[in-house]
Amino acid sequence: MEAAELRCTAAVEQPLPGGLAPRRRVMRDATVLLGRNELRQPVLRVAGGSGAAAAVLSFALVGDAVRLFTRFAGEGRAAVRVGPDGAQVLLSDCPPDALRRFLRLLRLKVAAGSRDEPRRPRLLDRPPPSFSVISPVQERDLLCGPGRRRAGEEPGERPAEVPRAERRPPARLSAEQEAVLGAVRSGKSIFFTGSAGEGPWRLSSAPRGKCWPLTCCFSLEGTGKSFLLKKIVGSLPPNITYATASTGVAACHIGGTTLHAFAGIGSGKAPLEQCIQLAERPGVRQHWLACQHLIIDEISMVDGKFFDKLEAVARAVRKRDEPFGGIQLIICGDFLQLPPVCKANEETKFCFQAKSWRKCIHINMELTEVRRQTDKTFVSLLNAIRLGRCTEEVTRQLMQTAAHRSERDGILATRLCTHKDDVEITNERRLHQLPGEVHVFEALDSDPMLGKLIDAQCPVGGRVELKLGAQVMLAKNLDVSRGLVNGARGVVAGFESEQKGLPKVRFLCGVTQLIKMEKWVFKGPSGIHLSRQQLPLKLAWAISIHKSQGMSLDCVEISLSRVFESGQAYVALSRARSLAGLRVLDFDPKVVRADPAVLQFYRQLRRHQLLSQDSLHTNSDADEKENWKCN
Repeated sequence: MEAAELRCTAAVEQPLPGGLAPRRRVMRDATVLLGRNELRQPVLRVAGGSGAAAAVLSFALVGDAVRLFTRFAGEGRAAVRVGPDGAQVLLSDCPPDALRRFLRLLRLKVAAGSRDEPRRPRLLDRPPPSFSVISPVQERDLLCGPGRRRAGEEPGERPAEVPRAERRPPARLSAEQEAVLGAVRSGKSIFFTGSAGEGPWRLSSAPRGKCWPLTCCFSLEGTGKSFLLKKIVGSLPPNITYATASTGVAACHIGGTTLHAFAGIGSGKAPLEQCIQLAERPGVRQHWLACQHLIIDEISMVDGKFFDKLEAVARAVRKRDEPFGGIQLIICGDFLQLPPVCKANEETKFCFQAKSWRKCIHINMELTEVRRQTDKTFVSLLNAIRLGRCTEEVTRQLMQTAAHRSERDGILATRLCTHKDDVEITNERRLHQLPGEVHVFEALDSDPMLGKLIDAQCPVGGRVELKLGAQVMLAKNLDVSRGLVNGARGVVAGFESEQKGLPKVRFLCGVTQLIKMEKWVFKGPSGIHLSRQQLPLKLAWAISIHKSQGMSLDCVEISLSRVFESGQAYVALSRARSLAGLRVLDFDPKVVRADPAVLQFYRQLRRHQLLSQDSLHTNSDADEKENWKCN
């Protein structure tokens, strides 16, 4: 019955006669239920308030007067017109995923109609007033054909027309991902991490009736991080949840902003008192006070000193002594990937080395199921590279890839580069070498004056230049079922003859698609929403390792001779979907390295995990013996 109940802020507007302004009643922390009355009619019940202000309002959802307004459902807001007189129930501060489930159930039940009313006079036959929570709609029921009654429908209901987008069952979380989401919902501050390979143990092996201890180690790279993060964002009220990341591109993937933009304290290198003053500015202070759930993605690139400064600022601005001012932290990333960017004379300090890290983080988890790579040999190789181990066998396998020829249908391998300048030079030169006319596509930005800020957060530029035969990649998921996903490789096969001249791209997955403008929306300074409308394409002869984070590439060519950071070789290699689609040039085993401090951090996690497991199994054995005695 979870989909039939919603906890949110509800405002009920009821028109008054004579053209007067509608009567408005706002209920904070309201419970909204979808049910049926004694006549089996769908009913929307709103209950809220306390004491003398407590109220319960019910509205029968009958006829064509019922309308849904769902444009802002992704932001946790929607409206339901509940009667012919124009009465409305305005829903806000809802967890977006819960709101979508509720609206889908409401739509289906209202469209299905109510049970045929008895033909006898209603005043004589009407049953006593009642209210029962409406029956759920199963995912499999959405796939039923017209004319068949679904298991979620009451007898006598008319078959509902299910929107096409809702006929396909949504992707489900794995058991590990459910464990992470459950920890978030419990209110604990959590760090979950990840590798490209399998961890030491899986959640499914937990003893029956037992829970894993709070400090476990779960890993995350190629394990569905973006999918899980979106589920986490969707499960929390948007008005008190802030999604951030260490880089603009990573923040765009989760629909958030950069951690620095949220914090409002610049680089954080100023004295603490000055940082507090910056955070006390109007707009910035409002975010600090409103925030109850702070999501930080790609934590490996956040400097430990900056984390400590944020923790102190949070306590000062919120005037609360709890760690991070009482804000729940949801942190993810892999410290064995790219480290914080520091000047040559500065010492790298990871977040786990911050003084406040241990008191802020309650739970550590690791996802182990690999989704990007399915080749066990490749997964094993990536695990070794991640830990800085380059054996003779790993070296032999990587050097053999130099002979791979993964190109086909005119689609070349994308070269991953360590330096941004190399990327720009390569792409400009290769585009210039192609014959034919250059087709230019300018972005439509919500605020052209903030073009540089939008550039930092959006995965595509304000100006996209293409030619026939240009190597491109998708920068957004368009149709996952057809292989049109973020990072999919293709080649420009033509341009439409109409005025817009949109490009047609032939992808490696075998699909040729006309690429239309797409829109990216993200938060800017002071919480304002910025957007960019542009082709979801970028030139793909070359791409930087930093910009490739979050992508899965079909065919990759990597030059590792200029690797200059720990974890950089691992990040580059783990972009490939398979060993067959990878070509490594001028490989040198010396470039494979992991930071010793990070390795020590993960060793301590595993040691603590093993001790926790032993304790767990000991308690489980004792419980079994006690149960045996009782029986």
